[in-house]
Amino acid sequence: MRYSNEKEYQVIHKCGHCGRKMVFITTRRFRVNANKNKLDVWLIYQCKKCKHTLNIPIYERVSPQKIPKELYERFLENDEELAIRYGCDTALFKSKNFLVEK
Repeated sequence: MRYSNEKEYQVIHKCGHCGRKMVFITTRRFRVNANKNKLDVWLIYQCKKCKHTLNIPIYERVSPQKIPKELYERFLENDEELAIRYGCDTALFKSKNFLVEK
């Protein structure tokens, strides 16, 4: 497996377990959820202190046909290179209003 030289963003977010703003780090894993004929895809982050998880939305309530088959398979396989690419994507975090730091 190849690793990126870029460092993924860390997310500052209120932890549901710790009860205050904490640093969340990437797990480099995805969660794919199907609800009837719609899909959600998230990049999973976890609290640096307690490991409580935070899902960063990549796709929300989209038709499966809207996601290219190869990309969908990479999400299901938890492709690490793809997770790194999303973890370094400034536009993703800005569009979802997440506070980040490198």
